[in-house]
Amino acid sequence: MNQTDYSKGSGAVKTNPFQIFVNQAGYRPNSKKTAVMNFPCESFRIVDHNGTCRYEGKAVRFGDDKNSGDTVYEADFSAFSQKGTYRVVAVDETSAEFQIAENVYDEVFHDIVKAFYYLRCGCGLDEAYAGVYRHGKCHTSTALLYEDKKTELEVSGGWHDAGDYGRYVTAGSCAVAHLLYAYKMFPSVFEKRQFAIPESDSDVPDLLAECRLELEWFMKMQREDGGIYHKATTMRHAPFVMPEDDDAPLYVFAVSSMATADCGAVCALASRIYEPYDREFSKKLRQTAKKACQWLDRNPDFIGFQNPSDCNTGEYGESNDFSNRFWAYAELYTLTGDNKDHDKMLKALGNEFSFTALGYAEMGGLGALSYLLCPHETDSALAKQFADHFHMEAARLKDVADHCGYGCAMEEHDFTWGSNMTLLEHGMIFAISDYLEKRNTYRDYAVMQLDYLLGVNPTGYSYVTGTGEFCCNYPHLRPAHADGIEACIPGMVSGGPNRVPCDPDAERLIPKGTPPMKCYADHVGCYSLNEITIYWNSPAVFLLGYLYC
Repeated sequence: MNQTDYSKGSGAVKTNPFQIFVNQAGYRPNSKKTAVMNFPCESFRIVDHNGTCRYEGKAVRFGDDKNSGDTVYEADFSAFSQKGTYRVVAVDETSAEFQIAENVYDEVFHDIVKAFYYLRCGCGLDEAYAGVYRHGKCHTSTALLYEDKKTELEVSGGWHDAGDYGRYVTAGSCAVAHLLYAYKMFPSVFEKRQFAIPESDSDVPDLLAECRLELEWFMKMQREDGGIYHKATTMRHAPFVMPEDDDAPLYVFAVSSMATADCGAVCALASRIYEPYDREFSKKLRQTAKKACQWLDRNPDFIGFQNPSDCNTGEYGESNDFSNRFWAYAELYTLTGDNKDHDKMLKALGNEFSFTALGYAEMGGLGALSYLLCPHETDSALAKQFADHFHMEAARLKDVADHCGYGCAMEEHDFTWGSNMTLLEHGMIFAISDYLEKRNTYRDYAVMQLDYLLGVNPTGYSYVTGTGEFCCNYPHLRPAHADGIEACIPGMVSGGPNRVPCDPDAERLIPKGTPPMKCYADHVGCYSLNEITIYWNSPAVFLLGYLYC
């Protein structure tokens, strides 16, 4: 990371003014509603904006919570369903403000999806859609092929991946897959919902219009022989400047088998979804997917990726491509119904990997999900095996959540860089298990993961910029720092607590011995705690899509 004078948000990290932790977006009237306190109390009250008590209840001692280091008390007010704006009060403490309403997720849902628009690359953001966060065109120059610098490639477009301005195929494939499966499984949520982007008011749902930009970039990253280049970035991370001011030369880096498999998989998935809207685009996606999988056929050995010694942008390396190839062949069979593709998928099962992992890096759950939703003939025993994996994992995560005072389905080892991705993917597993069984066994547990994200956690932060009275506001995100605007671009999901922070600012701010759930600071320099990425937003979109149904 560049040494930067963080003039915005560079002071002391804000202290949480609230010791009663609530979902700061709010709760639906008929949903489970829980607040958490980390101090002894016997009762609690729900008060309106005038301080008038609207509900009283008994607090219940949960006990000691390992990952937060807190002794936890719970306030369950699920029985209170009157619409309005409230706070929870207990002893001399109060909570942040929250609402109870049917549409309580509308604003945060809009913001989390709209965040992808703010991360668009290769274009400017117009004031009509971006407001004060507008900026000029960026990263439109041709790129040099790192392996042969006489070769120029036109690879503009897609999304900036994270806090930097790099674009990475494996990460992008993961994000698009989450979004497309959200659309496929919960279409009624997205078909008419608009997110104030330039493509709104067309016949194509906004979510698909947004994903198309990334998919078009993927196709530019395909070599003639079908292989997919791993990433397109500058050689070094940009300083903290606006995107249009990042004018260093762009490079396209070597083909990897992971990028090829992931791109092939997500293009096969996308081909099915876009066919009713744009047959020509669907056909191009199909061709991209088939060429990628043909490259995999010709290159059966793992071809990984490591940064050249003079490059410090995201590496996104993996130790094998087992789950990536399985996902690619599963999606291709779901697209084509060709028994040869089915046989290739079965062959890929000869390697060991998780059938519930939903990316990034481990893609087996996406392959299993593709097979479970396949419109062609499937092996019923194999499909049952895949479904059983989701159900068993959901049951395991339920037990983890039951043993956490904050309802979080996370174990100590899960609090690493991007822990909120793991949280949200666990929420996805609850949702997928319910979807497959066509019942709401785990709905409350899915809600609890969203509650944690939005404030029911021991830091008290809502980990989504712009959502809540006490939310993160200084993520490791170059345009959010460089724009000089105090309020951050809304809808960005922070990486969250990391028990092993590995950047200088985090090491300075997080005392040794801090419990895993509290290893967080809302500071722009803390990239191992407070960065954003497209594939941390995408599982939040999926989870909210499920909760809207």
